[in-house]
Amino acid sequence: MTSEHTATWHKLRTALVISQLGPTLLLISTIALLQFGLAQTGLSVRIATAGILLASGILGALVQFQVASEAQQLSRESGLHASSGRWMWVVKYVTPTIFVGIYLALMVALFG
Repeated sequence: MTSEHTATWHKLRTALVISQLGPTLLLISTIALLQFGLAQTGLSVRIATAGILLASGILGALVQFQVASEAQQLSRESGLHASSGRWMWVVKYVTPTIFVGIYLALMVALFG
């Protein structure tokens, strides 16, 4: 049972990392494109950019929240990875809060 819990824990951590890649790459790309005049493009392009970032961020946050919840539950049930399990609140609450801050700053850059 212990090796099964460990394998599940590693799958959850992998899913967590992968769920952060898409939104992170989109945010980085948007910041880079702002340096080349994205804020001066047509309104429809800026609205599309905002929508893509928002959809990606929401989906990423949902996956991260779910994975973190499952990891916390596994940690409680198995007693394994208790020190890591305690920190899953950061994934559930702090990471989405940081995304919202970055998203708002980008919206000011795009529309402000």
